[in-house]
Amino acid sequence: MKSIIDSHAHLDDEKFNEDRDELLEELKKKNIAYVINPSSDMASSERVVKLSQKYPNIFAAIGIHPHDAETYKEGDLDKLKELSKSEKVVAIGEIGLDYYYDNSPREIQKKIFKKQLMLASELDLPVIIHTREAMGDTFEILNEFKDKVKGVMHCYTGSIEMAERFMDLGFYISIAGPVTFKNAVNVRQMAKEIPLDRLLIETDSPYLSPEPKRGKRNDPTNVIHVAEKLAVLKGVFLDDIIENSRKNTMELFSLKGLVFND
Repeated sequence: MKSIIDSHAHLDDEKFNEDRDELLEELKKKNIAYVINPSSDMASSERVVKLSQKYPNIFAAIGIHPHDAETYKEGDLDKLKELSKSEKVVAIGEIGLDYYYDNSPREIQKKIFKKQLMLASELDLPVIIHTREAMGDTFEILNEFKDKVKGVMHCYTGSIEMAERFMDLGFYISIAGPVTFKNAVNVRQMAKEIPLDRLLIETDSPYLSPEPKRGKRNDPTNVIHVAEKLAVLKGVFLDDIIENSRKNTMELFSLKGLVFND
């Protein structure tokens, strides 16, 4: 089996505090070659950069999650710009809109989302998009930046029709643990239709553990369960999923010279 890239895992999360070093040392032994680690706020943006500098198999994405949009203060974009100078920073993310929890007022979410899209455009970095119960507004805002930013719809669980609209903007679609959930019929139907050349895979660790690991802390080694489910749904070999998803991840995040022990 080919080595895998987990395109989205929050390895800086406190749930990994007790065994983070051991886990990260183990990843390559368990066929997880590289991991993209997005942030959620300014503090985690600093953490993910430090983590990526410590481990050669970890890359960082920096930015403010919609949950934390209200914490944005003047000067934060300049700090993100400074952090982006690290060669291990490969994206702005995760950013977007979340109308399910509404942890930050929607107008503030949209304002901070647009500010970070402008930053990504300026820095020529891709974006990692979080959207929940906000597909319409997310699409409208991304459409404003058509041909200015590229990116991925992270942990996508929406319809294939909306996925096609995002792909028309040049975005990739990333599939995570929910595709394995027994009641997620619509997610599986959508995932089956995503072209291999637009597909990424992820865990969103430590959240959304896939079957058969539900109820336990998620980690990048579980991305294999997402890949296996996609191979079954699409009727292709497991290596086809792994090879295409890592090729797409490398292309999106401009990752060159990566070494895989296939």
